[in-house]
Amino acid sequence: MIITYKDIKKIKFPVYTLPSSNWAKVDGLLLLDNIVLDDRNMPGASLGIRRLQTPFTEIVRLDRSISSLIGILKQTNNKAFIDTNGTPFIYQKTKLASLKYYKIRKVDRKESVSILWLKGVKQPFTIPRPPSAETPWAGVLHLGPWPWLLYEYSEEQLKDTRRKV
Repeated sequence: MIITYKDIKKIKFPVYTLPSSNWAKVDGLLLLDNIVLDDRNMPGASLGIRRLQTPFTEIVRLDRSISSLIGILKQTNNKAFIDTNGTPFIYQKTKLASLKYYKIRKVDRKESVSILWLKGVKQPFTIPRPPSAETPWAGVLHLGPWPWLLYEYSEEQLKDTRRKV
């Protein structure tokens, strides 16, 4: 299955990088290069639970997990992934988005997340942890004229560029 930024709601995070896109479904097994990746014959709603229960000893090692779309967008070598439900997919970058830098106005620290306010952007961003005090700038991806995703932090205002998403 090929996923773009428009279809990302179909994916359940975290996702894991795969070394190739050579997967096949055979008798309830999802194989990657003829090694078991997921065993749908086992009970369980998630990929991790089924992998723990499988009787197969040789299974594909999942080294890197990615918790958000930004993590997928920053991948340069990997295009093949599997989500936590066990759905393999290829992420295809299809659109250019502008990356603009804004001064961080304030950070509201909440119990489990923080709210990031940027100068010149009306809508705040919910972030898992606040940026360090040494990073007064934030890069935001825009779809058309609208701010879309927080991309990165910076110690200085960088030149506005574009990224393929």
